[in-house]
Amino acid sequence: QVQLVESGGGLVQAGGSLRLSCAASGIIFSLSPMAWYRQAPGKQRELVAHITRGGSANYVASVKGRFTISGDDVKNIMYLQMNSLKPEDTAVYYCNTFGSTWFPWGQGTQVTVSS
Repeated sequence: QVQLVESGGGLVQAGGSLRLSCAASGIIFSLSPMAWYRQAPGKQRELVAHITRGGSANYVASVKGRFTISGDDVKNIMYLQMNSLKPEDTAVYYCNTFGSTWFPWGQGTQVTVSS
């Protein structure tokens, strides 16, 4: 059974930074394309960034240049470094595989950006 655990969220002022972590059991990140998603109140879950097995990263336009997705293959942890945060980045952030077939979703981690 795959379990995904997100952490690192919090309350931050606009312009601030946070680093989210995603720890997993039952899956080896380096063997799967992985992604970060987010869901804001009243909105559908959206893809934020994904990283391929080769380590190439891709971002949604709204976060490009501000967010960086990365992974630690030894620790089997995936990260999302978020800089220059904006109020519109407020959401619950989740990690999962990239694509349309997902593992059970974790609880997510809340990111709140105040103006």
